[in-house]
Amino acid sequence: MSQAESDRRKGKLTCVSTGMLLGAHLTPASRSAIVNADIVYSAAASAISEQWLQTLNPNFHSLQPHYAEGTDRRISYRAMVDTMLSSVRSGLSVCAAFYGHAGVFAWAGHAAVRQARSEGFSAYMEPGVSAADCLFADLGFDPGAVGCQHYECTQFMFNQRLIDPSAYLVLWQVSIAGDRSGGRFHTPSDYRALLIRRLAEDYPLDHGVTLYQAAALATETPRIENIPLSKLAEAETHPTTTLIIPPAKKMTRNSDMLDAAAELESAAI
Repeated sequence: MSQAESDRRKGKLTCVSTGMLLGAHLTPASRSAIVNADIVYSAAASAISEQWLQTLNPNFHSLQPHYAEGTDRRISYRAMVDTMLSSVRSGLSVCAAFYGHAGVFAWAGHAAVRQARSEGFSAYMEPGVSAADCLFADLGFDPGAVGCQHYECTQFMFNQRLIDPSAYLVLWQVSIAGDRSGGRFHTPSDYRALLIRRLAEDYPLDHGVTLYQAAALATETPRIENIPLSKLAEAETHPTTTLIIPPAKKMTRNSDMLDAAAELESAAI
């Protein structure tokens, strides 16, 4: 192997999670990866987040310019992956810092790790605090109590999904509900009216739902807005808004399984 090839193979990629609350949710492992990287890339949620990352590593580069209204997000994500992998191929230790959890609603992180590994480079992802972790704490419910279903909002609308109204339903990216172009940052209220129509198949229109946004700064408080389902179309939504729908009925016991379990217990005596 030539020296040039050997140097190139030193390239590696670490995708880290910065969490939701600026600075407070960053794990020691993720901080170390940022500080010690040759170059840091990020498409952070805000300018202040990017400024903070630059204090940890001055060789910081924003991926935000890849985003543009009207441009399919999939094109933007591929451009981000290409940018990160270009530095990995040149032999650099690359850190990609993602808002929230690097692997939750962050296609570019998974794609970059897969691509780097397929080319023989070291690549891994550090876990972190996601919006889901925050909402369980802020809203005070345990997803294990009655179950919890998670869907991306538009995917939920345009596919036949079987919903269990006795469990929680969490719909992500509700601000772009119904967007088929992949290039919008927000869809009009008419699209959320379509979402209401779909949800009305399983929930009464007066059923209470919650619009949630995790706090991003220590000076902020989370948004927890409770409204009836019928008012969802006119509610204010943002890119970080998540819709939580609590159970609308009690769980139905499975008598066949209960009887079968009782037989096993009797046989074991």
